[in-house]
Amino acid sequence: MRNNVQPSNLSPDPRADLMVALSTDQREHWQHAYGAHPHMYGDQPSAPALHAVEVFRAAGARDVLELGAGQGRDSLYFAQRGFTVQATDFSDVGLEQLRDRAAAEGLNTLRTMVVDVRDPLPQADASVDAVFAHMLLCMALSTNEIHALVSEIRRVLRPGGTFIYTVRHTGDPHYGVGIAHRDDIFEHDGFAAHFFYRYLVVELAEGWHLRDIRAFEEGELPRRLWRVTQSLTG
Repeated sequence: MRNNVQPSNLSPDPRADLMVALSTDQREHWQHAYGAHPHMYGDQPSAPALHAVEVFRAAGARDVLELGAGQGRDSLYFAQRGFTVQATDFSDVGLEQLRDRAAAEGLNTLRTMVVDVRDPLPQADASVDAVFAHMLLCMALSTNEIHALVSEIRRVLRPGGTFIYTVRHTGDPHYGVGIAHRDDIFEHDGFAAHFFYRYLVVELAEGWHLRDIRAFEEGELPRRLWRVTQSLTG
């Protein structure tokens, strides 16, 4: 039984090819889901996005990078609230739907980009004020890939920048349910999720100012998540 202080194993991943195959399958699954359900998550922003706007404004942020924007309900909300937004996702289907909605609203401060977060982020060093990722880190990513991604987020943030993310945790009803892959990743109804122990959140905050870890619930199941707010010293 794992405990909440066990360090992650960051050695080379002997099953990396299996993780690549899982990620490819997941991309195809999300492409189909977005195509079949153009308003899959509705039009209203998520509760974490509402929180993020207040935190980003208080920090004086002007531009926001959203990772895993999907169909873009939160990116649209950030743009509506006056931020310049870069919305990224590995689904071009979801991003096309986002572009159509942004154009219909006349939001010319929102740009989209297809990005696979297993690769280095295309953004330049110290180029954004804030990063937002709602349930992106708890997709089908290995622990090594999550650590690498957070390092990339640190690179693209300006000094004093803020990173807000949410993840499903091991108290979620779907933890341990369905197809077990590895690294606490379980696939249920075709969707794979990496369920976080608290120690992983703490590890990811090393070298950051960890401002808040807040538990919340979302959806009908409901999904059980942590909302994490951390910032760089500036």
